[in-house]
Amino acid sequence: MSSSNVHATPFDQPPKWAREAVWYQIFVERFRNGNPANNPTMMTCYNALIDPLPDDWAITPWGHNWYEQEPWAKSTGLDFYRTIQMRRYGGDLAGVEEKIPYLVDLGITAIYFNPLNDAPSLHKYDARYYHHIDVTFGDDPVGDMNIITSEDPANPSTWQWTSADKRFLSLVQKLHDHGIKVIMDYSWNHTGNNFWAFMDVKAHPETSRYKQWYYTYLKPDADGKIVFQYKGWMASPNLPELRKVHTKRKIDGHPYEGNMYPEVKKHIFDVCRRWMDPYGNGRTDLGIDGMRLDVAEHIPTGFWTDFRKYVRSVNPDFYLVGENWWEDWPDKLMDPKPWVAGDIFDAVMHYHWYKIARGYFAEPIDRVTLKDFKDKMTALFQSYPDYTQQAMMNLASSHDSPRLLSAFFNVNKYKFHCKPQEDKHYRTDQPGAFTYHRVKLFLLHQFTFVGAPHIWNGDEMGMLGADDPDNRKPLVWPDIEFDEETQSAYSDYEYRLKPAFNHDIFNYYKTLIHLRKSDLTFVYGDFQFLDISADDKVLAYTRSFKQTTYAILFNNNETANKATLPLISGEIIFSYNADDLVFSSDMIMPPFSGLVIKVGINE
Repeated sequence: MSSSNVHATPFDQPPKWAREAVWYQIFVERFRNGNPANNPTMMTCYNALIDPLPDDWAITPWGHNWYEQEPWAKSTGLDFYRTIQMRRYGGDLAGVEEKIPYLVDLGITAIYFNPLNDAPSLHKYDARYYHHIDVTFGDDPVGDMNIITSEDPANPSTWQWTSADKRFLSLVQKLHDHGIKVIMDYSWNHTGNNFWAFMDVKAHPETSRYKQWYYTYLKPDADGKIVFQYKGWMASPNLPELRKVHTKRKIDGHPYEGNMYPEVKKHIFDVCRRWMDPYGNGRTDLGIDGMRLDVAEHIPTGFWTDFRKYVRSVNPDFYLVGENWWEDWPDKLMDPKPWVAGDIFDAVMHYHWYKIARGYFAEPIDRVTLKDFKDKMTALFQSYPDYTQQAMMNLASSHDSPRLLSAFFNVNKYKFHCKPQEDKHYRTDQPGAFTYHRVKLFLLHQFTFVGAPHIWNGDEMGMLGADDPDNRKPLVWPDIEFDEETQSAYSDYEYRLKPAFNHDIFNYYKTLIHLRKSDLTFVYGDFQFLDISADDKVLAYTRSFKQTTYAILFNNNETANKATLPLISGEIIFSYNADDLVFSSDMIMPPFSGLVIKVGINE
């Protein structure tokens, strides 16, 4: 049965499931190596970087000391941040499937996969083929490459299913069987320089039928020789940019008019239908449930409005979330409102919420006071309709930002100078107790506030990591022995740290997820801030839905503080660092404590 026959989601609103989602983001290459037989090779990684792989290149052992260069890396003479992009660990879809019970136990309800499309890099934003899963994520890389080369990639009627494609579709069904939705990450702004159409243009600059897909030209070099050149996204030679047409008023960090080149647009739509309705029978329940759209502001709004119309015509419950981040890095975030007005995306990755929340709970250089927290959160969420507020992807960290614990351990401005290469004082070692307390209070806020909470894979394990690429370490599964980690060569301090799965953090996440899912008030409830203390570090708000109200309280102090509540009755249903506390209108909250109180319970 098609999902369109089950639900009736209004075109301009997000699907109900996305509003109730608990997100978990998976970066497959670093998640779990379930099948070593499909490990990346020099052939599958060919042309991924400007720097060629050395002849003695090899897969890196999963438990390798992150900041230590491998022998093959040292032999290149390049520094760590050049050779780290050559590193592969062999994570694959078999590894994800193996850990479905873990994901179910954690309690997540939706997975956002970083790009799965076939590509030579570790991150897969440099597609070779949009319509195939990466050959190293399946079970037969050589056989899959043979299948792919037998197709006409411009003609969907010739497309076949590789082992990687089949494994992905099987995985989607197994996740669906557990009530877990699946979205894929795509960048329609650019391809890799190994993309099939670009390779044809490069081989036949003047006669290729795909010449108009890209911005290419022949130009004399310094020696007067005519050479093939092209526009790369952000000037990257590995990411040739796809052609836009009829563009107007393009200003960085803002939406602009225009569309994609028609043949490019058709190919994108064909790819979408392939993963949405894989068997061409209207069974969209057998396909993916949504997409995360990379660098969305670089693509004209005419394409995005057509894109939404197309995917919603295939599946009315399809969820679209955009990456709309900076208007002016590192000081001004992009205005999300034009992107979530009902004709483009259902939500954006809600960096705006996190920047405010980190500023309050972590107390960094760009600290947010209690008054600013209340004012900014109120203004932010009230700028969207209720259904959009609830569908926003509230993420604390991702593949593009420092891990949560490291982001709270360091006091740098948000997303600025946040790795050793940029700041030799940036701490990548084990935080102290205060950091863990503040992170846990922040997480209590994340899972009780408006918006769909998101977990970057490994944060629930207590992993540490600076900004990209240090946030992409292989996950610390309990059955894998890790070498001691030592500091970056850029750091001005030393440490030795044994990476390990943090069961306390994991169980805390599980508890918060269970709390979130225990009552729809945490999804659909209105919020209202309370004044319960004169102390700037004491925060309180209510969530109310129908006849139910919860009060959520935080004492982000290293000292106890009195909280005076405007409540007649209530029951503490969750406490952090305040196990012996009993509800009263006047309570002394212990240092670094948090409470969830169900208000006005009828006996």
